Amino acid sequence: MVLYEDNKAKYDAVSKDLFRLVQRDEKIHDVEFKTKPIGFFMDVWLRFVKNKASVVAAIIILLISFFAVFGPSMNEYTYNEQNTELTNMPPKVPFIAKMNLGFFDGGFTLENRKYDNLNDPEKYPDGCVLEVLNPRLVNGERIVDVVVDYYKYKGLDDDQCFWFGSDYLGRDIWTRMWRGARVSLIIAIVSVCCNVFIGVVYGSIAGYYGGKVDMVMMRITEIINAFPRIVVVTLFIMMFGTGMFSIIMSLVIKDWVSTARMVRSQFYRFKGREYVLAARTLGVGDMALIFRHILPNSIGPIITSSMIAIPTAIFSESFLAYIGLGLQAPEPSIGVMLSRGQKGLLQYPSQVVFPAIIISLLMISFNLFGNGLRDAFDPTLRGAE
Repeated sequence: MVLYEDNKAKYDAVSKDLFRLVQRDEKIHDVEFKTKPIGFFMDVWLRFVKNKASVVAAIIILLISFFAVFGPSMNEYTYNEQNTELTNMPPKVPFIAKMNLGFFDGGFTLENRKYDNLNDPEKYPDGCVLEVLNPRLVNGERIVDVVVDYYKYKGLDDDQCFWFGSDYLGRDIWTRMWRGARVSLIIAIVSVCCNVFIGVVYGSIAGYYGGKVDMVMMRITEIINAFPRIVVVTLFIMMFGTGMFSIIMSLVIKDWVSTARMVRSQFYRFKGREYVLAARTLGVGDMALIFRHILPNSIGPIITSSMIAIPTAIFSESFLAYIGLGLQAPEPSIGVMLSRGQKGLLQYPSQVVFPAIIISLLMISFNLFGNGLRDAFDPTLRGAE
């Protein structure tokens, strides 16, 4: 104000024609949002698809599940069909073998063979010799290692082959592996579903009522969790015999405890919120408060923990089968195939490599998928870019 009074004469001398009004004809208002509101699960989906690793993991899980269902019926072999004349056959896929890529061509190395016999059609049928390795002289004779097409060496037709090879009893590894993956997935999914059901009900009651009820219920879970899994499995096998039921029950009897503790912590988090207190004031019963007001808000952590529990169950089942406490012959599982295949790992690596790849993909994919769900369901990330 003082500055204006001191320079009033200068300001008054400035012509008003030098100034113009800005936005005289424009209406200034807030911009209207054109986007549609989305629900909770749509928001979860939009944030989940941004996690590329989790999306790839989900695709891998779907592919393995597809082959676990339909893979055993994709060729003419059955999972328990034995052929003692075709034991330990190498992998061969006809159209890949024609590409000469060096794998899936039925190649097998015969060591310490006489070089002079390679031209004998009775010992080496036409076209079966793929490569000659390590020529050397032993006691004046030329000795070599020969890579042969083992199927032609055995006198089989070109269309008769095992895609992933055969085991020590001549059973098709492709069929057994996918049936074993199906068995492992069934055991894992059924056990996790049972764990979630028991854990949600048990944890909801403990977390909602609290006090002495919670204290007693949590002491029971600590007692159950103290029993070693091997002891539990052995007891169930003695009572019910070996089979899927014994393995599922041994997984359920202990693993529901972690779900119950997680649900209990969620109930302690939400049961004091205003909407729960308002519902109780309006006369809503305990069961309605538990299952209609509090539990739906815990659905995210429950789904996430379930997805992460599946690879743990798969590994537990495979480990039990590996040490001989799981499924028994002729029913295959990933653990059974690994246990048997490791005895001939150096000579017949395909009997271990393919089941090991499948269980590794399942473990990694389910963990990445579970991590993606955890991030997508995290309410602190809602609306974050």
